[in-house]
Amino acid sequence: MKPTATVLCLLLLLAATFWAFESATPRYHEDADVPAAEFSTDRAMEHVVAIARKPHGVGFPGHDDVREYLVRTLRGMGLEPELQEGYTAGDWGNLSKAVNILARIPGTGSGKALLLLSHYDSSPHSSFGASDAGSGVAVILEAVRAYRESGGQPANDIILLFSDAEELGLNGADLFVNQHPWAQDVGLVLNFEARGSGGPGYMLLETNGGNSGLVDAFVAAGAEYPVANSLAYSIYKMLPNDTDLTVFREDGDIEGMNFAFIDDHFDYHTALDTPERLDLRTLAHQGSYLVPLLEHFSQTSLDGLKSGEDSVYFNLPFFGLVTYPFRWIWPIFGLAVLGFLLICAIGFRNGQLHGRGILKGFAPLFACLILNGAAGYFAWPLLKTLYPGYGDILQGFPYNGYLYIAALAALAAGICFLVYSRFRKLPPADTLVAPLLLWLVLCGVLNIYLPGAAFFLIPGIALLMALLISCLKESPNPFVLCLLGIPALWIFAPFVKMFPVGLGMKMLIAASLMTTFLFLLLLGLLARLPNKARLGGLGLLLFAGFLAGAHFSSRYTSENPKPTSLLYVGQTDTQQAFWATYEQVPSDWTQAYLGPEPERPETAGLHTLSSKYNSGFTFIREASRKPIPEPAVEILTDTLIGGRHHLVLEIIPQRDINRLEVFTTGAELSAARVNGVELSEDYLDRRRGGKLVTHYVSDNAPTRLDLEFPAGEALELTLYEASNDLLDNPWFSIPPRPAETIPMPFILNDAVLLIKSLHFE
Repeated sequence: MKPTATVLCLLLLLAATFWAFESATPRYHEDADVPAAEFSTDRAMEHVVAIARKPHGVGFPGHDDVREYLVRTLRGMGLEPELQEGYTAGDWGNLSKAVNILARIPGTGSGKALLLLSHYDSSPHSSFGASDAGSGVAVILEAVRAYRESGGQPANDIILLFSDAEELGLNGADLFVNQHPWAQDVGLVLNFEARGSGGPGYMLLETNGGNSGLVDAFVAAGAEYPVANSLAYSIYKMLPNDTDLTVFREDGDIEGMNFAFIDDHFDYHTALDTPERLDLRTLAHQGSYLVPLLEHFSQTSLDGLKSGEDSVYFNLPFFGLVTYPFRWIWPIFGLAVLGFLLICAIGFRNGQLHGRGILKGFAPLFACLILNGAAGYFAWPLLKTLYPGYGDILQGFPYNGYLYIAALAALAAGICFLVYSRFRKLPPADTLVAPLLLWLVLCGVLNIYLPGAAFFLIPGIALLMALLISCLKESPNPFVLCLLGIPALWIFAPFVKMFPVGLGMKMLIAASLMTTFLFLLLLGLLARLPNKARLGGLGLLLFAGFLAGAHFSSRYTSENPKPTSLLYVGQTDTQQAFWATYEQVPSDWTQAYLGPEPERPETAGLHTLSSKYNSGFTFIREASRKPIPEPAVEILTDTLIGGRHHLVLEIIPQRDINRLEVFTTGAELSAARVNGVELSEDYLDRRRGGKLVTHYVSDNAPTRLDLEFPAGEALELTLYEASNDLLDNPWFSIPPRPAETIPMPFILNDAVLLIKSLHFE
């Protein structure tokens, strides 16, 4: 291949890769002055700023402020908001008093209603909730405002639901679906969520049956920047889901679409979830979904969205969302296999394929897969060993994570070029057979176990065409081979980033393997490139450069602060107290209380408090005991009826608290009610670690337990009562955190925790 063609083809591949990412979201332009009937990202951001002025988790002062703002805003739009209030415990034993905000726009027809959903609570106790999910609330407010300004009259009723206590256990959605009369009117839910502060919004479906009806309706709505694929849908259905929309599907048999962004995952649930960190392109992308969907689904019947059939779908630049039914999967695969066999026959007949050369082609293939797979598998454990502080970022994605993804991708590409440079005498046609055969086997397995990934065959067909050209022409046009590789780049390049960002750095192996697969799918062109060894060296040089960049950006700063945690724990039974942390590498601020050589906690007698990742204390140190008022316990009923011990008690806080967690040991509970909410038999059977309930307290309300267990058996209750006021509590003099630190998310933090045991026989 001529040098000029080589350079132009490589530049074309780089441009196609860039466009795979760049074209996923609309560009942001200042638009505060666009006509009132149009959606404005700037106007939506004004809502985000108002919502995220301070943390607003359930039970915290900012929570009431946000609710009042939303009610006031809805009234200003000419709507009549109402509140739905009540206790629920969800499926996880997380009790809270949710206060949902609802409004309804009547339609001209009598069909099912469209429900627009996002939650307005932030994660306790330090998250400002700008992205999660202030962005979703803001997009709904702005889209509905623009819709009403345009004079549109919906055929279907439009219900706005700003749910509460999503962060605690989907409690607001549970309250609405199971207790509000409007729930039975809903035909479709559009839910807006976030697990980061940037990047494209991914469309994920929630269905009890097939997805074809929803996919066809989504395509008909004409969203301009769809980012979705049926691989994510198939994986999502296999995993335990935890969005409000899940409650609609499971409890109400109501289907819907999630729209969620996940980039900058390190901001998720932290004090960094602020309006300043929210990417305006991302906010614009969420708006670009809702505006056409609102217009379409407000006018279209929602009665025919359920389907018994699934569709394969994926997005491509310029083509939007490409779809075809599952029933086409095996016929297409069969045609690909038949084409492979026919092309091989042509190659052998033309003398372009050789049995010995084909066998040799498996050597570089497996070498690349093994080397890159090993590099990706061991990369994150090695990095955590070299940088133990990464363990304190519980999301599993550090601030310099993108550099590590780029480093592993560069390493994988460099290894592939170097390996194949050792086989430069191998005829190009022979080189392609091994990866094609592997790809057909892989696609066949995916068709069986993960049919949503059937679109992986599409770039394989392009490679099949490259093999055909190589069998027919000694020196094919390199630009034709380059163009055949572009679908592979558009489909797979985003996966290189998506998997580690979405699932954590433990999935760096996905970045390595996806890059390797990309190289193999582009092999029709890359096998013919001269100077593959130099390109391999360039890959290794880039790998070293990205690693160096990651190293020099590994220090915590005010822009990228270290998550820290500190708790005061008082044990009322033993009259002892200690400081505790969840940090793997305590900060200087934390060590001021833990000392230079803190102790590892004794596990005996301490339960693991509820948290997203089931985290436990890492270090403790004895502390002087403070006279913190312990909770009062009032026994209301303690009787034996028919061989059952019936116990009713009320736990009354004697100080301002945010959370009460109750654990049981001893007798097995046959029934339990908390503040009038019955905990299901299924939950009582599968609960682990002895946890009975976590009550996220509002207005310092008491916790009432109504328990039944076998007579004659002992039951011990352990109460963990916590207030998130350690830094403001008058009994302590804790200095503010340094600018390069933030509260650690997902765990109980900045807390004064009292432990009290109760024994009953």
